[in-house]
Amino acid sequence: MRITSWRSGCWLAGAVALLLAAAPGSVWAQDTDEAAGDEPDVIEDGECLDCHGDRELTKTGPDGREVSLYVDEARFGESVHGGMVGCVDCHADLTREHPDNEAPTKPVDCAACHEEEGEQYASSIHGVSQRLGPSAAAQCWDCHGHHDIRPARDPASPVFKLNLPATCGRCHADRELAAAYRIPGDLPPAHFQDSIHGHALLDMGLLVAPSCNDCHGVHDIKRRVDRESPIHPSRIPQTCGRCHLKVQQTFDQSVHARVRVEGEDRAPVCTDCHTAHDIERPENGHFKQISDRRCGACHQDRLARYEETYHGKAMALGRANRAPEVAACYDCHGHHDVLPVSDPNSKLSSENILATCRRCHPQATAGFTRYQPHADPHDGENYPALHLAFVGMTSLLLAVFAFFGAHTLLWLGRSLVEYRHDSKSFREAKRAARRSRQWFSRFRPFDRFLHLLVVTSFLLLVATGMPLKFHGAPWAQVLLDLLGGTEVARWLHRVGALVTFLYFGLHLVSLAVKAWRGRGRLRNPETGRFEWRRLGTVLFGPDSLIPTWQDWRDFVAHVRWFLGRGPRPQFDRWTYWEKFDYFAVFWGVAIIGFSGLIMWFPEWFTRHLPGWVINVALVVHSDEALLAAGFIFAVHFFNTHFRPERFPMDPVIFSGRVSKEEMLHERRRWYERLEAEGRLKLEDESEEWRGWAGIARALGFLFLGVGLVLLALIVYALVNYWLS
Repeated sequence: MRITSWRSGCWLAGAVALLLAAAPGSVWAQDTDEAAGDEPDVIEDGECLDCHGDRELTKTGPDGREVSLYVDEARFGESVHGGMVGCVDCHADLTREHPDNEAPTKPVDCAACHEEEGEQYASSIHGVSQRLGPSAAAQCWDCHGHHDIRPARDPASPVFKLNLPATCGRCHADRELAAAYRIPGDLPPAHFQDSIHGHALLDMGLLVAPSCNDCHGVHDIKRRVDRESPIHPSRIPQTCGRCHLKVQQTFDQSVHARVRVEGEDRAPVCTDCHTAHDIERPENGHFKQISDRRCGACHQDRLARYEETYHGKAMALGRANRAPEVAACYDCHGHHDVLPVSDPNSKLSSENILATCRRCHPQATAGFTRYQPHADPHDGENYPALHLAFVGMTSLLLAVFAFFGAHTLLWLGRSLVEYRHDSKSFREAKRAARRSRQWFSRFRPFDRFLHLLVVTSFLLLVATGMPLKFHGAPWAQVLLDLLGGTEVARWLHRVGALVTFLYFGLHLVSLAVKAWRGRGRLRNPETGRFEWRRLGTVLFGPDSLIPTWQDWRDFVAHVRWFLGRGPRPQFDRWTYWEKFDYFAVFWGVAIIGFSGLIMWFPEWFTRHLPGWVINVALVVHSDEALLAAGFIFAVHFFNTHFRPERFPMDPVIFSGRVSKEEMLHERRRWYERLEAEGRLKLEDESEEWRGWAGIARALGFLFLGVGLVLLALIVYALVNYWLS
């Protein structure tokens, strides 16, 4: 080799000198060896692995359990420390006397190398817990591992994003540990796995979805009450906003954010509505259902009034993931952009409320917007019309039930007294009536058909309406589920309403036809001229259902008999209680029907009426329905079927015929009048009735049974309401 410059020559001379110095036996080499001999005796990793490479190596821990001391050399070599950090770099207190000195090893101090992370951990809830004394709080190796630590981006690392829920869950999914350390939340890892974030991260593998550390922090995890914590309520919007920036910007302008800035710490943030670990998709039916109760946690008075509306009742009775198509709080007030009604940008401001209503009610008009979803019927000052309707219907309910309740109890008591003293004649009279061969036609086939429509539609209306009336009763959800849910029940209720209008219309038509055919009775047979006095005879005669003074006299005589002050009265074709039942149908169809139509077609009615009529209609419809159901199933059933002389059922409405014995027992005036007028046409029992009597009785008992079950459910709900 040719040396071309003095610099190259110098380089070569230096290299030769180094080689000579390193040669064995040289003076330089001896000096170096002597200097090396002054260094401490270093424990090599191989020496540690001579023992710790044994898979069977264990020791007894403080809790008495065997702990493995095995170190997998291969896995340690693949770890982030492999080839860079030796055993004694972490276990610095160990000497060659280990393990014969039996001195316990000191915990590894990771902060010696990871100073910044160590400072963060020291101020965290885990680090503070460790400083306060013996603790099971997580330390570095509990999360990162021991001898096989891998980078956080390595899919095999326990702190890799996909693995982190399971790593945190080793402590936070332990009920005993959570109870011992009062860890808040009910096993958060399990809830997180079922959340929208958990599904995205763990099921779909989307690394953009948040894991535990995205919300709680990494080494500096702090309690929720610590204002430096990313999950402190004041910092929650910013924490969530790291992923949901647009939502955060919208929320920052809302009334909730504004009042929090003004110092109201109770104002809701993201986790108050969406929760911390159970976050679900907003379009999920369950989220819609539960959202009302979450709003009600702060707005309890508003929630109570909302729950009295159809929206609130249907929402409460909806099934999980199948919430009914009714408005929840956020449908009207907004989601993240809730603003005061006075704010022009509010969805409920005078400029925007109609558009908000039209999202669900496309035909809504300005009158519809005057509906008051949070109106309080007890507040006469702010809601005078609604309060008046409430007081009126409540008074009507109490008056009717008090009057007819006393009437029924008195009648029952008197009947039982007579039955006790003369039970033989009671039984003989019932047997004679059943075996009678002489019958008088009381109801036309058309009347019996209408009654069948009345019974079926009424039971359907009660069965589908009372679960909403008593939506808080435990049986309400069960009954609605049997009917197919709130949506099916709503349409069945409307079918029942249509049948009601049908039989009522048919009855009015039959009255008109009957009046037309009997118009000849209004004319003088000799002169052929119309006479007004004959109209009074027709309208208020004994065959008419219009109440007269005779009904009042019959009522007084009946009450005297109840009290043992007079004989059992005899009646004509119609009794006073039957006339009450008859006109109660007119009242009920008018009141319940009209109020029901308002709720069925609110957009059309509020074109001509103010929106608060919907509030009034709901109160009237609900209370009148309760009045009708209670009266029919208690009072009417007793008057017709359950008094001793009729028990267990009076089949006259099915057969259309009443026996001679029954007429003489209770309607002797009718019998004698027909006989005197020559209109008494007694007939033998028809073969037609014998053929389907069994079917009719079976249907009758079915109707009675369903009615009694519904009555029991109503009474149960009322008692629970009063007791609570």
